Amino acid sequence: MTTHLAPDAKEATVGELAERSGVAPSALRFYEREGLISSRRTSGNQRRYSRDTLRRVAFIRTSQRLGIPLATIRDVLKLLPEDRTPTREDWARISECWRADLDERIRALQRLRDNLTDCIGCGCLSLDRCALSNPWDELAAHGPGPRRLIED
Repeated sequence: MTTHLAPDAKEATVGELAERSGVAPSALRFYEREGLISSRRTSGNQRRYSRDTLRRVAFIRTSQRLGIPLATIRDVLKLLPEDRTPTREDWARISECWRADLDERIRALQRLRDNLTDCIGCGCLSLDRCALSNPWDELAAHGPGPRRLIED
């Protein structure tokens, strides 16, 4: 059963936030240590997260799924206001920071998809025509990594 935060609840416990966000309590504590989210402590030293932390956690998880490093996520989250709940305009402003990077990632994925189209099912039986073939490691002169996949 999924926990629903009461409409008038201004804060959530770590367990409530974990259940509602689908993120383990240990991950939430990690995000807090890394400066991605914050909480206040009760007199009993229990964490209490503001309601808008749920949106921040969703943003963090979505960004991670897109391959964006936590350090980059942290930097952009610093652009959000701390004295109020972020508005749609605040979120739009920070998403604009990544538009060019995401567009380049999309282009790179499309190139990868197009290069791999001929390889699917071929088992590389046609190495003389394979765009990814690298006989005698000729591409080492151009640097480390999958050169044909990361260069234009």
